[in-house]
Amino acid sequence: MDPKVKDKTGDKKKPKKMISMEAKHEIIAKHKHGVRTIDLANEYGRNTSTISTIIKQKEAIKKLQPSKGITIISKLRTNIHNTFIMD
Repeated sequence: MDPKVKDKTGDKKKPKKMISMEAKHEIIAKHKHGVRTIDLANEYGRNTSTISTIIKQKEAIKKLQPSKGITIISKLRTNIHNTFIMD
């Protein structure tokens, strides 16, 4: 199979789950109203570190206004990296 589909042990990788912007706004609002991070993690089926990261980035998340119909914002990276060879 394609090496990008498998990890070093040969098992298939789990697909990366993205959290929608609506869910992030809900997490921020619930945390503001006093819901604990562990309870939010259990509710959304995520790790507590993921919820903590969302809470830490709440100012940046609040500033983002995605276009109509877009629910997930992620960083897109190219496959080509510039390499510099020094002589």
